[in-house]
Amino acid sequence: MLFSAFASSVKTNVSFFDFVGGVQLLQRGDTRTAMPVLLIGICVSGAVGNLLVLLIFIRDFRNGRGSEVKALLASLASTDLAILLLCAPVRAVTYYKQTWTLGSFVCSTTDWFQHSCVVAKTLILAVTTRAKHTLVPSPARGALYTPTWIHGALAFIWIVSMIFPIPQMLFASLVQHGRNTICVSEMPVCASDFMSLFYKIYPTATFVVPVIFTLAYYTKTLHTAVNHAPSPQHQSKVTLVLLCLSGALGLMLLPEWGTFTWIRLGYNKPPVGLIIFAQVLLYACSSVSPVILMTMYDDVRQGLITIWFIATCRGSKHVPSIKCQTTDGNGAEVGSNAVANAVSAGDTEKTFPDVEHFWTGRRNTNVEEEQDPVPWEREEKML
Repeated sequence: MLFSAFASSVKTNVSFFDFVGGVQLLQRGDTRTAMPVLLIGICVSGAVGNLLVLLIFIRDFRNGRGSEVKALLASLASTDLAILLLCAPVRAVTYYKQTWTLGSFVCSTTDWFQHSCVVAKTLILAVTTRAKHTLVPSPARGALYTPTWIHGALAFIWIVSMIFPIPQMLFASLVQHGRNTICVSEMPVCASDFMSLFYKIYPTATFVVPVIFTLAYYTKTLHTAVNHAPSPQHQSKVTLVLLCLSGALGLMLLPEWGTFTWIRLGYNKPPVGLIIFAQVLLYACSSVSPVILMTMYDDVRQGLITIWFIATCRGSKHVPSIKCQTTDGNGAEVGSNAVANAVSAGDTEKTFPDVEHFWTGRRNTNVEEEQDPVPWEREEKML
């Protein structure tokens, strides 16, 4: 591959070299075709799933069924949506073109923004360990009320997430390679000592420690909820969902963080196939999260069913049926009930003053045997 030849000819005053925005200078035609199709499929399916999850959570908050966990999971779905709609298409274009065609601004910010979203996902799941699973009361602040600490926590998470990956933006630049332009990250030797320490702290603080803490917390909480809680059914289900989300995130992002640290610490270049596989898993992780929520989280599953019924029944006309109760009395009672049902059903445009007076005057009337108005129906008179 041309990639390996170019990587081996990097200038000697550079401590490490890596492509930004996807591996470039690949000569295999199947990679050029397969990777964009695979990434576009992941983007479409993941974007639809995360949009549905967001709609369900917004609907729950408007109906007064929100909770702290739902607010954080909605933020997680928004982050996944940003990764799928803003980061993955850049890689698809890069793999298709095999060079960089998106300009210097996208070259400088694409890896920084993607790392910011990935770090934010990990920290949001870690913050859910302090969130309550119960409903959020909103007596005076409206249905969209969420606790103030969640806004502060999310603001702090995004500030930290955008500060840590700043070197991804500083070292990215465009380089001419023959007739082609490529986007690479090159760190000078003068900054290698400090950045070597930074690239040991960065993955540990933003990935390893939060994932281990989250998995350990939810494992312990699930064990306690199942064995000791008085009514553990709802709490254990939500805890299991969050445990599965944390486990899936940790496993699917491990190759990406592994290859990232491998390159930055100056070891031998990892295989190109491993780098591509790690990038695919990163985007697949954003598509798996809504699947876990839709299949395991009861509130999301019920909301999905409700949205499905609303979508399928849109435009259908439902005519309310008026049912008259059958009674053991005479016909006056039946007619009076019919009028009362019509009035109670909201049919105010039509009034029946004469009919109501007619049946009211004849309600509970007793008919004497000798004054029978239909004597021909009596069996003894028919004989």
